[in-house]
Parts: sequence; C-alpha cells; structure tokens
Amino acid sequence: MTTDIASAAIVIRAIEPEVVAGLLRRDDAGREPRPMVCADGGSPLRCCLGRSVPGEEIALVSYAPLRRWARETGADPGAYDEVGPVFVHAGPCPGPPSEPGFPPKMGGELRVLRTYGADGRILGGHLAAGHLTTDPRTATGLLAGRFADPRVAVVHVRAVEFGCFLFEARRAP
Repeated sequence: MTTDIASAAIVIRAIEPEVVAGLLRRDDAGREPRPMVCADGGSPLRCCLGRSVPGEEIALVSYAPLRRWARETGADPGAYDEVGPVFVHAGPCPGPPSEPGFPPKMGGELRVLRTYGADGRILGGHLAAGHLTTDPRTATGLLAGRFADPRVAVVHVRAVEFGCFLFEARRAP
C-alpha cells in the first residue's frame, strides 16, 4: 500500500503473503505454528492489517521484522534483530486495505513509532498517546513526521501494551 503523506510517498507494509506462508511452516524462532480458532475476535492480524472475527482461524507466530528489511537492504541490525509474536491468518487472507494512510484497525490508545537508520540501528522512538484511535489522519501525520528526518529509513509501529510489532512504514522507492 502506498500513500502520499505530506509530499513524501510512504509505503505501509503488512507481512507479505509469501512470508506468511513461510511462517506458517516454521516461524522466525524455528517453531511450528499452532493454528487456533479466535473465539472472541479482535486479534490484530499483521497479514492484512485488520482484526480477526469470532470463529476465524488464526496463528500466533514469531516474526523478525527488522531481519527481513535488513536482508533486502544490506543493513546489519545487530542486537536490534528481535523476534516477537504476531497474529496472522492461518489460511487465505484478503490482504491489506487499499485505502491510503495509517491502517485504521491498527490504531490504539498507545503506540510507539520506532525509527531505524539505513544501518539498522534504532534512531529513536515516538510515543503516540491517543492519536491513533481518534484520528487516523493525525496518525498518518505522525508517520510523515518521522520521515521528515532524512536519516530515517524505516519505521516500525508497535503496540505499547504488549510491545508487539504491528506494521512497517518505508519511504517509497
């Protein structure tokens, strides 16, 4: 998904289908996933940037988001190459939304926008409190603000409550 944010094209990226397929065989921690039926719904799905619905089959897998970006770019994230839990569809996925901007279903009361430089090192973090549930345009503006720093190569948006990776934003090629 590409969106024009404050005159700078930013790509918001869900976990790509081929990566999800691999994670469903063996995740980034080397484990076989355990699909489950989501009884209540509402789990944040990183494959489509949506939320699960009651009765939907999902899987909780370990994912290393910075590692994959580093492979593409040649960066060396060193100790920042962390692995954490993410929910994905256990079967067919509709893919991410086509509307531009911050994915509305990934909003929450507290989010961290963690910025990384081209070398894979953390440059900083920005706590977004309240902005991401009340106004997606404000959230999109917060992303654009991170990319106003020319040193920023990639931004990871994370949930504060659990520390989980939600999605990645990059400058458009």
